[in-house]
Amino acid sequence: MHLCIFSACQNSCHIAIIQTVIMGIRGLMSFVEDHSNEFFTDLKLRDTKIIIDGYALFHRLCFNSNLELRYGGDYDSFTDVVQNFFESLFACNIHPYVVLDGGCDISDKKLTTLKDRAREKIQTAHSLSLGGGGCVCPLLIREVFIQVLIKLQVCFVQCFSEADRDIMTLANHWNCPVLSSDSDFCIFDLKTGFCPLNSFQWRNMNTIKGTQYYIPAKCFSLDAFCRHFNNMNKALLPLFAVLCGNDHINLPILETFLSKARLPLGATSSKGRRHHRVLRLLNWLSHFDNPTEALDNVLKYLPKKDRENVKELLCCSMEEYQQSQVKLQDFFQYGSYVCPDTLNLGLPEWVLVALTKGQLSPFISDALVLRRTFLHTQVENMQRPNAHRISQPIRQIIYGLLLNASPHLGNVSWNAVPPQPLAFSEVERINKNIKTSIIGAVELPKDHSDLSKLTELSLGRRQILLLETLKVKPTILEPIPTSLKLPVAVSCYWLQHTEAKAKLHHLQALLLGMLMGPLHAIINSPGNVDPAPRQAQCLAAR
Repeated sequence: MHLCIFSACQNSCHIAIIQTVIMGIRGLMSFVEDHSNEFFTDLKLRDTKIIIDGYALFHRLCFNSNLELRYGGDYDSFTDVVQNFFESLFACNIHPYVVLDGGCDISDKKLTTLKDRAREKIQTAHSLSLGGGGCVCPLLIREVFIQVLIKLQVCFVQCFSEADRDIMTLANHWNCPVLSSDSDFCIFDLKTGFCPLNSFQWRNMNTIKGTQYYIPAKCFSLDAFCRHFNNMNKALLPLFAVLCGNDHINLPILETFLSKARLPLGATSSKGRRHHRVLRLLNWLSHFDNPTEALDNVLKYLPKKDRENVKELLCCSMEEYQQSQVKLQDFFQYGSYVCPDTLNLGLPEWVLVALTKGQLSPFISDALVLRRTFLHTQVENMQRPNAHRISQPIRQIIYGLLLNASPHLGNVSWNAVPPQPLAFSEVERINKNIKTSIIGAVELPKDHSDLSKLTELSLGRRQILLLETLKVKPTILEPIPTSLKLPVAVSCYWLQHTEAKAKLHHLQALLLGMLMGPLHAIINSPGNVDPAPRQAQCLAAR
């Protein structure tokens, strides 16, 4: 129900931008890639399972495929790219399992990082709107990606929150590699290694003896990495990650340690100068036997009054690199799994299942648990209200449906929860900055007030709720083909709002876009001998 009317991006994007989007540990991915011959081994990937970081993959395919993304998202071309990617895997007998991030972590520890990224995305979108460079994903790219996964019957799961630990745990359980762009996977102790998307040559398949296809790839070797730094204990790497700076922690007080500790740089080349922070930390940590000893040495450089709090934060952040309790293999084998984060939330079972299967977006889990959502930025006129404003009444209905999801959520005291009992927070673009707006939920009739019983309502009653939300009378849709009823209803909603300022040519373009898909399906339908394809071809050519 959440409308996204316009979206845009640009195709002139580079690896550095992708790595900024994925982030992870600052400077680590470029450092290991600068030492590719030392830290990576060549693979001829075939006949294996592979765990794919879905978030990293759809960003990579979106930004690295010469797509025209400035005018609302070239979803047809993106669909073709995603399909070609997985067909390459199938040709090599590689069995992909895609794992998607869910909503924000319940602890909300990445809030500062998320807000910083939202601000950066606004600046990039503004640059693109003026003809400059940069990369901003179209708003529906994730949904299109999931649609292709379903069409190709690719196994996938959407985690309740961030997926990295669950990916690592599943890969180690199945003893297979991970495919991602996230440098956090250089820290995880993966049995079969981590293959960066950057060097995964799926477009350049080769053959062994002319019959067996494989994909050339590189695999990061954690053992080789640790050998390079004085046979460093692997257990020290999570401490390195949090000291270097990652998505979970950014403590200014750690700069006190970095400035006072006189960290050894070690032997370095001219191209290694941009990685001084990484090198100094790794060389320094390599002299310690275990994390406890190293952490104690970090704390001694800090004021005594801050040591306990900093120690607690560092230890908590280091836990993010340990095995997860989640067993995603249960989902892929039996269709369901237990997520410890959700056990005490008391959410309806149908909601958890729909989230796991990607039928509900992370927007819903954020609204349910944190009572806060991020409205993602797109390329548009930054002087005007963001395009999400037009769908605010729809979101208010959604919030009304979510209000009484569970009595346990009433006891949650996260910072994100607004003070008003019927309110939700929305982080949105206002001009060229972000602002947190408080949005009131719509109180709904009693038969909609229990989220656990929403799916028990008759189909007719649910359709009435949908059409009432869109302010469309059922009689308007009676002559419309079933496949076009929802797009037409949404278009009616759009036209009723003065913010849209839609003119006739806007409507004509929208209707043409709706028809082109069915027309192309008729034209390309194999074995069709009736005159419909010829008529459709004539219509499409006009």
